[in-house]
Amino acid sequence: MHAHRLPARRPVGLLAAGLLAASIAMAGCAPRMWSDTSGLAIVGTAPEPEAAPEPEPQKRVEVRDDKIEIHEKVQFEFDSAKILPVSHSLLDEVATVIKENPQIKKILVEGHASSEGSDEHNLQLSDRRAKAVMKYLTDKAGIDKKMLSYKGFGETRPLVQPGEDEKNRRVEFTITDQVVVEKKVEIDEDGNEKVIEEKKVGG
Repeated sequence: MHAHRLPARRPVGLLAAGLLAASIAMAGCAPRMWSDTSGLAIVGTAPEPEAAPEPEPQKRVEVRDDKIEIHEKVQFEFDSAKILPVSHSLLDEVATVIKENPQIKKILVEGHASSEGSDEHNLQLSDRRAKAVMKYLTDKAGIDKKMLSYKGFGETRPLVQPGEDEKNRRVEFTITDQVVVEKKVEIDEDGNEKVIEEKKVGG
């Protein structure tokens, strides 16, 4: 009789270990996914974005060359030289600007009128209004009387054409005498300026 050979058997322990190692290796190559339903808590509040700086409001009164410019109108009673109280603070600011600019020596207060009414009436009204403004500055706001003079021009110096007459009805302040400092400078090799002569003109 021939003896039957049984196939060789691998040790069970080694086979299991191999399968386990292969499983681990495959798991390492596969994409990993996590599931987490717990959210992240944010502690505190986010900082507020910095607001852009607000532009400075336009000054109501400022010195420009030979003018003290006002960006509001001096208000009067209708057909009168009486200054309305709403304009007192504006004229107080005019006085402050004059005091803050000692180079200003003489100012002409000008009155101007619209084309409504007769030429003679407008000339007289603008003259009386200019005088009223001058008196307010000297009597109420403390400006030296020697600095100021006044004149009414009626409708002879319009800013705009008829139809926009409200803009022509106005008070202006013209600087007729002021001290201007003239400087003569030279520039050295390094580009620095050096004042070599300085003199005052006017006043």
